[in-house]
Amino acid sequence: MWRPFWVLPSAIAGFSLLLGIVLPLLDALIGEPSWVFEGGPDGARGLLGTIAGAMISVTGLVFSITILILQLASSQFTPRILRTFLDDRIPQVTLGVFTGSFLYALTVLRSVRGDERAEVPQTAVTLSYLYVVVAVGMFLAFINHITRSVQVSHVMSRVRRRTVLAAHRLTERPQGSGAVGAGWSPRPGAARTDLRLDDRCGYVTVLDSTMLVERAARLGVVAELDVTPGDFLVTGQVVGRGWQRDDLTEEEVDGLTAVLRLEDERDFVADPGYGVRQLLDIAERALSPAVNDPTTGVQAINELHVVFRDLAVRPDPSPYLTDDRGEVHAVYRPTGYAALLTSAVDELAHYGAESVRVVPRLREMLEDLAGAATPEHRAVTEAALDRLEEG
Repeated sequence: MWRPFWVLPSAIAGFSLLLGIVLPLLDALIGEPSWVFEGGPDGARGLLGTIAGAMISVTGLVFSITILILQLASSQFTPRILRTFLDDRIPQVTLGVFTGSFLYALTVLRSVRGDERAEVPQTAVTLSYLYVVVAVGMFLAFINHITRSVQVSHVMSRVRRRTVLAAHRLTERPQGSGAVGAGWSPRPGAARTDLRLDDRCGYVTVLDSTMLVERAARLGVVAELDVTPGDFLVTGQVVGRGWQRDDLTEEEVDGLTAVLRLEDERDFVADPGYGVRQLLDIAERALSPAVNDPTTGVQAINELHVVFRDLAVRPDPSPYLTDDRGEVHAVYRPTGYAALLTSAVDELAHYGAESVRVVPRLREMLEDLAGAATPEHRAVTEAALDRLEEG
């Protein structure tokens, strides 16, 4: 619910609007401490009007800066990096505070009536002044954050952290969603029903393994899905099979495929490959003849090194989804170390073949990974190193 960019600013603005309505009504009960605003109705109107005018002007400035940063990030790094900027909470809170202070000042202004001091909501007016102080602090934090957020090293390190976190979510499964040692394969000639996607299309961002296991167990099937987070699916596509039954109804098939959340863009939630893709895009753009920035390309390899070092010492996510008793009810195709490393090394070796710094850095990364990788990952790492040496 909190993921869209507009939700948090809207929540802050709505709370400020409600506060501007309620606080003047409670002003008489709160009393008038010595530190509150002590002016009359004219002074209160002037203060609130000034605050409202200033805040809406600065809100436009903050919004313009945010749009400019998004355009700069899209053109300088990769269009797929925009999701990272839109998920940033500091611009969201800053926009919310400025919009909220504007709405609060306007709402309190309507409560200032007459020419008598008793009709001025003293505490509410004082709070509007304190709200401005907070807004100024947020503006300074916003400027400092924005200047750092457009630095290429900061952008890539943030993508790397989110990528590693996504990989940890997959390898550290909750109880009952991937028992150690579980395995399954269909019996020869077993009945099956193709699982076709309904009228949706888009990128798989989440596969709800708990729901998939529950629904497959209730239907008495083993659901085998040929998809993984990050795949793009189209309407009517066969995404898997329901084994042990050949009479699943359309509603039952839709219930099984409903565990796939599809969106217009990939996400980090369960897709470490999305972060690897972003780092590769930055590196490949930097290594293109039009940009020719091998230093940025090497920085991207450094961040990928951290990602693959973490993945190399961990087992791949189990493709078997089990219930609490360890019985397999579903199988899917998780993102693994081999696929990520192979695509990354092959692309970087291709686009950085003319650079005297990229290939040696890639070789150094693979040699380190080969020495640290678990036995299940060492073979693919050594194979990637051999392909790099062969050119």
